[in-house]
Amino acid sequence: MASVPDRAAFDYIIVGAGSAGCVLANRLSASGRHRVLLLEAGGEDRNIWIHIPLGYGKLFANAKVNWLYASEPEPDLNDRRVIQPRGKVFGGSSSINGLLYVRGQHEDFDRWRQLGNPGWSFADVLPYFRRAEDQERGEDELHGVGGHLKVSDVCEPHPLCEAFIAAAQESGFPRNDDFNGPTQDGAGYFQLTTRNGRRWSTAVGYLRQARRRPNLAVEANALATRVLFSGRRAVGVAYRQGAVTRTAYVNGEVIVCGGAFNSPQLLQISGLGPAKVLRDLGIDVIADMPGVGADLQDHLQIRFQYRCTEPITMNDVINHWRHRYGAGLRYLFSRKGLLTIGAGYAGAFLRTRPELATPDVQIHFLIFSADTAGAALHAFPGFMTSVCQLRPESRGFVRIKSADPSVAPAIQPRYLSSRGDCECVVSGIKLMRRIMEKPAMRRYIAEERAPGEGCASDGDLLAFARETGTTVYHPTSTCRMGSDPNAVVDERLRVRGFDGLRVIDASIMPALVSGNTNAATVMIGEKGADLVLEDAAAIARGAA
Repeated sequence: MASVPDRAAFDYIIVGAGSAGCVLANRLSASGRHRVLLLEAGGEDRNIWIHIPLGYGKLFANAKVNWLYASEPEPDLNDRRVIQPRGKVFGGSSSINGLLYVRGQHEDFDRWRQLGNPGWSFADVLPYFRRAEDQERGEDELHGVGGHLKVSDVCEPHPLCEAFIAAAQESGFPRNDDFNGPTQDGAGYFQLTTRNGRRWSTAVGYLRQARRRPNLAVEANALATRVLFSGRRAVGVAYRQGAVTRTAYVNGEVIVCGGAFNSPQLLQISGLGPAKVLRDLGIDVIADMPGVGADLQDHLQIRFQYRCTEPITMNDVINHWRHRYGAGLRYLFSRKGLLTIGAGYAGAFLRTRPELATPDVQIHFLIFSADTAGAALHAFPGFMTSVCQLRPESRGFVRIKSADPSVAPAIQPRYLSSRGDCECVVSGIKLMRRIMEKPAMRRYIAEERAPGEGCASDGDLLAFARETGTTVYHPTSTCRMGSDPNAVVDERLRVRGFDGLRVIDASIMPALVSGNTNAATVMIGEKGADLVLEDAAAIARGAA
């Protein structure tokens, strides 16, 4: 039931309680001076599998916490539809993701600045990464403690992971114990957004504390239907709860935090987007903005499956009742063991060509095997590796198919539509295979089950990528920040040409970061909150 009266007024309305929205709700309400409304289309994060790290595998097909989106048929992936999971719950995708804490390369953010976004270099954003972080290892010049986002090491090493790291070293790559340290290069263990064996989403870290504040109103199951305008100023949001449509008004700003799919969807439904698309659906065009929903970028992963020579994989635990219950009891009493791991246990960031300045591929190493994400584990001892290109050239789009916000938009990443992407993916696969053939790893491989040794030529490898490649769940850039005509927001995340309207989430990234996206999205929320408060203070000083 609604806790906010219809037509109530607020200083800030935040649409979306995801990775960035929860950060903003906390920071904008912290002083107690501002009345803040947070709208979330999903519900509470009460599902037990949200909070057990390995439970992310149970959430791929759960419509209560996942939008269950899928792409349009992908022309360069044999017209397959590719799953596009997104969180429909407090915490958003930080409540259902694979928990890996990877910021990206320092150079990624320097490139953002070079693309016309002052204030977004690595030196500029590092204080926000540090402010967000409560690093288990302690504080240093690159890491912070005391922040709302807990960051922890894996609870214990695993022999297969150690073998993978050793094989990477045998291939000439260094061991790297901190992918968020001075350099990303090398192989090592991932850190996770966990603490004491529990997922640390932004709903847990940022929102749980903030919800005690009387100046923060939080509405669950509240689907935003449109942003309301008076001329070129955003003045409120209409939203639907069940069969009831309500309206909330704003004295300050509407802040859209729906993510790479839902932020452009809401702007388009509200009349901001490609004019022809909107008119064809009977939507009044407030601004013809072709960039809204354009420039979709995502990481594509290609997975290899291996049969293991020893029964030391997660398959062997999950498929044997005694081991399975033992793992459950160990987690229950010690918060350790296999239930604490994320979507990658170990991994690597590597250069496919020595002349490259930074790594261009990421490898995930997983100590289980299955045919698809969320599917039952294989009956035999198995593990997987996957490779993804870090900086894809391919660009897609998100476009509404209906004026009804409950209808999923058309999502078209256009994976492998660039020749450069195809060449990088094939090079990455060959590099990954070279590591797996080293003695440290080879002793654990009974067979490469998929694609198999018969898949050897560059053409075969590319065909396998087209047939099996899938998302690593990192969509960005559909409300891109920049100074060019197609940019949607400026460097202060204000929607260009409008007052009182910002987008603050992964959709504003000028270019996809070289790694997992959740850490960078939390940083965007932290920096975005400061920008909002700074601009409000400047307006107040001017009025005085």
